Amino acid sequence: MLKRKLRKNVDVIVFLVFITIVYAGGWQAEVFGFVQRGILAIGFFDAAPQDKIEKKPVRLDFKLYDQEGNVIEVSQLRGKTIFINIWASWCPPCIAEMPGINKLYQQLKDDPNIKFLMISVDEEQKKALELHHRKEFDFPIYFPASRLPDALSYQSIPSTFVISPEGYIVYQKEGMASYNHPSFQNFLNGL
Repeated sequence: MLKRKLRKNVDVIVFLVFITIVYAGGWQAEVFGFVQRGILAIGFFDAAPQDKIEKKPVRLDFKLYDQEGNVIEVSQLRGKTIFINIWASWCPPCIAEMPGINKLYQQLKDDPNIKFLMISVDEEQKKALELHHRKEFDFPIYFPASRLPDALSYQSIPSTFVISPEGYIVYQKEGMASYNHPSFQNFLNGL
């Protein structure tokens, strides 16, 4: 009788063991991020330039730390297109969209007029650095060294902003998206 019940419920038992291992190992963000990356691949969440966004001015008088601990004055990026992504290593949607952002970065990294600021809000910076290294991402990551401007406020992560060379937010998205496609790349190049 017990063997028959176990055989009937083997799928439930395997699922529960899997979930236990994932959580005990601290891999939930990466596992669920992998699943969400599959959803991004379908194309339902492609980032598209927004025609009717209210362009908000943003002050660039804030500072970030780079991966080596050097302070970066964001105001030095005035006159450039700035792609900002606010993320954390514990956030599955953040992890899901990072491979696409990395591909976009690889395509545009040599353009001196476009800068990428991947800003981690992890309380433990070590976790963000470990994820970045383990996934072999090329984009540099940064950490807040001062308060972000109010124009870059967000309710959830990931949150992505594009700032025009004139200093206006021309794209804003909360939640995951696929940024590595020609229309978004053309949008960035056109600024």
